[in-house]
Amino acid sequence: MSARIHLVKLCVGAESVEDLAAWQRQRRAQGPDGAPVHVTRMWPKRADDLLDGGSLYWVIKGAILARQRVVRLEERTGGDGHRRCAIVLDPDIIRTQAATRRPFQGWRYLRPEDAPADLPERRAGDDALPPELDAALAELGLR
Repeated sequence: MSARIHLVKLCVGAESVEDLAAWQRQRRAQGPDGAPVHVTRMWPKRADDLLDGGSLYWVIKGAILARQRVVRLEERTGGDGHRRCAIVLDPDIIRTQAATRRPFQGWRYLRPEDAPADLPERRAGDDALPPELDAALAELGLR
């Protein structure tokens, strides 16, 4: 029996969701079919759960701000001959409510009940609050 799971990953070098989108439009960030791909060293042990509707949640400037549905996982071989995991993503980037995260390396699993909610379509263009302000509002129950 599958239990859906998500991944959360730092979006290194991005200042905004627009930076992420611009990076993924570049040919070097796409697979042979043109879909955005993120290559990582580790293969998720819970691959079946991830492929059961899971998403990759992106941490940008200290907060989860967006997600993309995971379409499939593909094996790649790095220049060093080691096996890698290519996470193939849906090209649609869905903005989420901001959820602060401390820095970490690699990716982490994210349970569905811990994932931030998607922003309503009409708020998809909203700028993110600074992480400190967002955390303070969440503490007060105002987010």
